[in-house]
Amino acid sequence: MAAAPGAPGDHRGPAVPSPIEVAGPWRHRTVAANGARFHLAEAGTGPLVLLLHGFPEFWWAWRHQLPALADAGFHAVAMDLRGYGGSDMTPRGYDPFTLAADVAGVVRALGEPRATLVGHGIGGFGAWSTAVLQAPFVERLAVVSARHPRHARSGGSRRLVGLTATLEFQLPRLPERRLIADDGAWVGELLDRWSGPGWPDVDTSVRYKEAMLIWPAPHCALEYLRWLVRSSIRTDGRRFAARMREPVRVPVLNLYGGLDRLVSGSDAREDRQYMQAPYRSVELPGAGHFPHEEAPERVTQELLDWLTDG
Repeated sequence: MAAAPGAPGDHRGPAVPSPIEVAGPWRHRTVAANGARFHLAEAGTGPLVLLLHGFPEFWWAWRHQLPALADAGFHAVAMDLRGYGGSDMTPRGYDPFTLAADVAGVVRALGEPRATLVGHGIGGFGAWSTAVLQAPFVERLAVVSARHPRHARSGGSRRLVGLTATLEFQLPRLPERRLIADDGAWVGELLDRWSGPGWPDVDTSVRYKEAMLIWPAPHCALEYLRWLVRSSIRTDGRRFAARMREPVRVPVLNLYGGLDRLVSGSDAREDRQYMQAPYRSVELPGAGHFPHEEAPERVTQELLDWLTDG
């Protein structure tokens, strides 16, 4: 019989706390979908609300919303995207077609026909994409600091900041090295650069640094952002752009921070042209690119009001 961890004869030492499976009022599990395994944190029962994080985060970005949604009668699930956190880090699969299929596959794996999607940043890009590419699986759509994919490379001062941020990730190998150098210091710098005053605190920054240090998470995370640029001259990029001309036919809530240097109110107004359903955009004053963490109570209340408005 094997010795218990920490018992005489056991040389493994004490268990090291996982930087991904953070304890809280949720439960962790893994599901198989679209040829990969996805780590989930979930709470509550009821209609499914699937939360999709952005870069450079992981499911824990939704720690404020998970219990609140569960208390309001929803089955709240935050997934690690492919290549992040506790999900599989596959060699390929960081294009929007695969991302949309991943999201639809997780909805099926959870035993539901449809879900409300809530996505931030690259997770918002995936949510927009799923609403078109995998439309039967989407009941409603909420995006946080995420432009419609048709506008991802258009002009404008704030958009230029976002484009510049995306371009600095295009070099091979160097960005990966920067993300893991000095215990992930650049991750903290990016969070600070894109947020409003007072966020993140030290503990939050450390949590995201630790998650990004799980190799090959830096490479996988960057591949989503590299696809946005490299696909522009490829057939798959043109095919995606053509598909995304199709309108979104489910209700949409668009949340953005008033101090966001990557997304602005004009982006939200332009997004309206791709809707064939009720559309609401809300600016969150004082918040930067991460309003679900910088102003969690306000974001949660906006989500709950929208989800229950009939």
